[in-house]
Amino acid sequence: MTNTDTPGVCAGPGRRSARSLDNTGTRHPGPSGPRHPQRWRGAGSFLLALMATLALTLPDPAGAHTKSASYSRWNLDTTDGRSAKVQIRLPLLELTRFPAGHDWPAYLQNHLRLFAGDAPCAATLPVRQAQTPIGWAIFRWKVDCPALGDLVVRSDVLGDVLSSHLHFARFADGEGSIRERVLVADAPEWSLASTTPDRQNETSGTTVLGYIALGGEHILEGWDHLAFIAALLLLSASLREVATLVTAFTVAHSITLGLAVLGLVRPEPLSVEILIGFSIALVAVENSWLVGGRGRFVPGLFVAALLLAAALSLTGSGTLSAIAWGGLALFSWCHFGLLRDAAKPARLRAMVAFAFGLVHGFGFAGVLMEIELPTHRLLPALFGFNVGVELGQLAVVALIWPLLRLLARPAHGAWYRLVAETGSAAIAGLGIYWIVIRNWG
Repeated sequence: MTNTDTPGVCAGPGRRSARSLDNTGTRHPGPSGPRHPQRWRGAGSFLLALMATLALTLPDPAGAHTKSASYSRWNLDTTDGRSAKVQIRLPLLELTRFPAGHDWPAYLQNHLRLFAGDAPCAATLPVRQAQTPIGWAIFRWKVDCPALGDLVVRSDVLGDVLSSHLHFARFADGEGSIRERVLVADAPEWSLASTTPDRQNETSGTTVLGYIALGGEHILEGWDHLAFIAALLLLSASLREVATLVTAFTVAHSITLGLAVLGLVRPEPLSVEILIGFSIALVAVENSWLVGGRGRFVPGLFVAALLLAAALSLTGSGTLSAIAWGGLALFSWCHFGLLRDAAKPARLRAMVAFAFGLVHGFGFAGVLMEIELPTHRLLPALFGFNVGVELGQLAVVALIWPLLRLLARPAHGAWYRLVAETGSAAIAGLGIYWIVIRNWG
């Protein structure tokens, strides 16, 4: 007679004896009655996630990505030092924040400017759109400045529709010196004068502390990264487990963040964003499955959805290839099977946190990669940005996990289960929504 509970790699999440998770996240024997209510509890949470996904299709797709940013290059003319070539690069997704037919050349010329003192520099060449990589828009023009006055870059690009927008300005003078600065709504100007010692720090570019702040803002405003962290914390039963998960995630995304910013690895940005959505959906669906009794329905439906995406890609629909979707389906089926038989599920979840941390690291790197910093500025920027990400991440953990542990006390156990189930379903809905909007939107 075949034992359906025999562990095996990629054996899949078959039926087990009635076991479930208590409110501390550990397995224990379930009730002796029929297993069907436990099995379908997880199914209900998964269906709730699908309903949430349908509801999420109402917002503007421009809100789907994690950080709004644009990038400009200013190349000062070596002959007179008072004229400059300007180039601005924006993701095409940012253009959807305005109605179709919006006059982008005029808008950019009025919202990205160079001043000489208080006098604006006049455009001598019209704004023209250049050929770009897929997913980007590039515009170029040239400006001439009056003979007197310190040069000042000012950016109000997209500030009128999104106060959290970041603009990265990169300035190259005629002597080969390159500086950069992050411009935000509260500090939209950058003075390029360097004649007085007290202004030297102001003009040299964004400092390490500035990049620490940028890293913290990036994760605190990156809803997909926060959703992934929240999904990991929902079933974490001890401080040691939290520390293991956070450490695995941190080490992994630090590795890929460094590799990407240093130019050693260049992933395709949109594919990374889709995989980030997948990581969120998988961990959240896994939570619902663990709480609901580890039945077959939830893993089967999740894998079937991935295989459907693979079939659609064969028709030319979406970004990821059929092979990629098939690989994700196989990974998911094996993961649920291994988790079903794991004596210590926390270790397997830590390995998954590390694996997906590698993907999220490429997502973090997107901002710094596009600046194309000079070599001597790379390491300070990378260090500061990574420290900021970690501080923001620790702040989220310090806020969420104590509240979850308070709910997990015996007196509040029912509330904890409700939060774990509905929270996981909502996060799964977000992950599925981000997959759909980034692959087919």
